[in-house]
Amino acid sequence: MNYQEALQLMHEYTKSDALRKHMYAVESAMRAYARKFGDEEEKWAIVGILHDFDYEAFPTAPDHPAKGSAILQEKGYSEEIRRAILGHASYMNVPRDTTMARVLYACDELCGFINACAIIRPNKIADLEVSSVKKKLKDKAFARNVSREDILQGTQELGVPLDEHIQFVIEAMKIDSQRLGL
Repeated sequence: MNYQEALQLMHEYTKSDALRKHMYAVESAMRAYARKFGDEEEKWAIVGILHDFDYEAFPTAPDHPAKGSAILQEKGYSEEIRRAILGHASYMNVPRDTTMARVLYACDELCGFINACAIIRPNKIADLEVSSVKKKLKDKAFARNVSREDILQGTQELGVPLDEHIQFVIEAMKIDSQRLGL
């Protein structure tokens, strides 16, 4: 399966512009991390673009991402891709035993949070700083549906300092800022 087929599948299942943009953001972070780790960029992009493709059809746990994984299996996606996607939902109890799976988990909630921080700024993501993101992380009322625990756990599992991870994801999202509406 290639990226274009994955993108088409995501569009088939996801009508919400906001959810599509979230998956684009995660894709951007996944691509950047794939380059950093010298791994297959297209494979990591596919994981990013498909990690929530089934959410509108199956919004409750464990249907999301379990039913999506079954769809991906039928379409011939590898076990590695499906396990990484299953692992981004902690309640699935699928070990994040590859770097790709750990990166997906570490980037998912953080991308949503960075997006929330950026959209309220006059220059959007262009001048967003780590300190601004960290300040907003302390405000439990801001983007309250974003799990701070998942952000911190993901960063810890990835084994990088929080500031470094936030900066890396901001830079990855800046590259794709037009498509993200930022």
